[in-house]
Amino acid sequence: MGETKKFAVVGATGRVGRHVVELLRAEGHQVVSMSRSTGVDVVTGEGLAEALRGVDVIIDVASTPSPDQDEATTFFTSAARNLHQAGQRAGVHWMLVVSIIGIDGAKAGYNAAKLAHEEAALAGPLPVRILRAAQFNEFVELYLQWGTQGEVAYLPKMRTQLVAARTVAAELVAMAAGPAPTASATAPFPEVAGPREETMAGAARLVAARRGLQVQIQEVVNPDDPDAGLYADGALLPSAHATLAGPTFEEWLAEIR
Repeated sequence: MGETKKFAVVGATGRVGRHVVELLRAEGHQVVSMSRSTGVDVVTGEGLAEALRGVDVIIDVASTPSPDQDEATTFFTSAARNLHQAGQRAGVHWMLVVSIIGIDGAKAGYNAAKLAHEEAALAGPLPVRILRAAQFNEFVELYLQWGTQGEVAYLPKMRTQLVAARTVAAELVAMAAGPAPTASATAPFPEVAGPREETMAGAARLVAARRGLQVQIQEVVNPDDPDAGLYADGALLPSAHATLAGPTFEEWLAEIR
């Protein structure tokens, strides 16, 4: 085992955060779990100074439930600014941020907000590394629920390389335990994705079959979404330099139920 460090995990109770906390502790590191439930609000800055005392590295995997671009952008940019300011005062060495593969051309919604998040994170005083991840396996069932209208489920036409949240967490932990960057990284950012290309509709069909749902799944392109063409054309697929790691979506689905 290498040198033990003290990490602050922002969004510690979320899909990725809980795995990050578990994996870090398994390696013997000190972990400060940061979330509103633990009294830390990264948007207002409440509790940050105390939480970051003695921390070496911040791992920011926090998210917002709002798909609204303005609300999500406010959340992410406020959090980035407050983490930089409080982290610099506390003597934090650097920060690691999770983002999304293929968002460079995003014009609307959550992906555009994450692009603003990247920009805000890289603009602060602490050195920053960004890990871009593919869509999480855990999101497929949510897409299925959101799109279901009666006996039909409308899923966005989306090519992706679905990845398990725990796989993303493992990649984050490996990066965070490594050497500190001397300056903020620039593109191309490291990426992590699942082992093979999937479509969101195809993955949803596997979920429906597993759950015994009598629903017809249709792929659709939302004409009101300016980024719909990006999803359909493969912009969300990983680059050649990406780390590809299992399980496949079908293997993961079999494991969780």
